[in-house]
Amino acid sequence: MKNYLRKFYYGDIPEDKAGGNIVSSEAKSDWPLWEVFIRSKQGLDHKHVGSLHAADAQMAIENARDVYTRRMEGVSLWVVESKYIHASNPEEAGELFEPAIDKIYRHPTFYDLPDEVNQM
Repeated sequence: MKNYLRKFYYGDIPEDKAGGNIVSSEAKSDWPLWEVFIRSKQGLDHKHVGSLHAADAQMAIENARDVYTRRMEGVSLWVVESKYIHASNPEEAGELFEPAIDKIYRHPTFYDLPDEVNQM
């Protein structure tokens, strides 16, 4: 079924001649969830803008382009299958980030900077 979708997919779900969906709603619900990131024209980093379901990465990029960049908002798209994103637990933030407090040499707060350096 993936090859069929790659070959004929554009826009909405393909329909047969009788007007019914070729891809069943059951099959659509099996499509993985993809997270979408866009780099704007003025930005240097990609920002998360939303998520969508797609059968594969190419379909996810095309759908992300159609859904999230209708007004030429971006210059680069990333799509990442949601199952590959791993995040820290907010309840464990203290344990995870606390060791940095003991390393004051990583924080240049005790250096004297010349007046010419005002953007640091």
